[in-house]
Amino acid sequence: MKTLEFVTVDVFTDRQFGGNPLAIVLNADGLTTDEMQSIAAEFNLSETTFVLPPKDPANTAEVRIFVPKAELPFAGHPNIGTAYALARSGRVYGRDISRRVLRFEEKAGLVKLEMAYDGDEIVGAKLTAPQKFSLGETFAPGAVADACGLMETDICSERHMPTIASCGTPFLLVEVKSIEALARSGPSAGGAGQLFGAGANTGILVYLRTPGGETDIRARMYAPLKGVPEDPATGSANVALTGLCAHLDPAKDLDLSIAIAQGIEMGRPSLMLATATKQNGEVQSTTISGTCVAMMEGTFRLR
Repeated sequence: MKTLEFVTVDVFTDRQFGGNPLAIVLNADGLTTDEMQSIAAEFNLSETTFVLPPKDPANTAEVRIFVPKAELPFAGHPNIGTAYALARSGRVYGRDISRRVLRFEEKAGLVKLEMAYDGDEIVGAKLTAPQKFSLGETFAPGAVADACGLMETDICSERHMPTIASCGTPFLLVEVKSIEALARSGPSAGGAGQLFGAGANTGILVYLRTPGGETDIRARMYAPLKGVPEDPATGSANVALTGLCAHLDPAKDLDLSIAIAQGIEMGRPSLMLATATKQNGEVQSTTISGTCVAMMEGTFRLR
């Protein structure tokens, strides 16, 4: 029988019961993949992370990320929340760790996290995506509309067709024309299986540009085949979206910063700040950052 320690954190928020909740199993060494998947399904949050000793002692930890029905190679809010929890404790498996810069070994590569402070208090983190921005398959607006409960005329294809993009985890990015369309969106049976399961695609991020508003973009993300009907905040999808925005900008050299709101319709308002750096016409790096709030801690026994 193994006693497992866990904490939960609300990510991309500055208040309890906002943002995206995350469960973190702090002593996951020795668990099998099937056991991790079962524990993630039991927590039934958008994601659960499992902290393991690093393979390279120069790094902070190995971190594995699970949604209720699958493992992900990389994700945003699990990294931000796990870094927040570990940096606050200052120790992993009895070893002192940096409280300023953490490095996580993940399926998609090495993820660097820089901690954010308010005075002496750790309040959040900024991550650098483990892979360069890349583009994948495009889809017809009509097929995407069917999957998202929208009309074809709701989808804006002037800047880009609905397209898969990734900075470590691929998502289908779909721009809509109005706040009404964003509010009406949601996964539907028609065509959803094809799109949500296309290649390695994780889910669909539906977004609206909101220039002049409190944020630059408002978004919703659906991944029902992965056990996430809707996600309050999706860092990996929004960092890919920021890479796409930089890619589409005609400037050859660019430092882009975007504020993104998500989770509004769910009553879990989340705020993400994302950046992309472009040089000689190519997106070189992307980051996403946000604040966190500690929630619960406890133990459970695995027989």
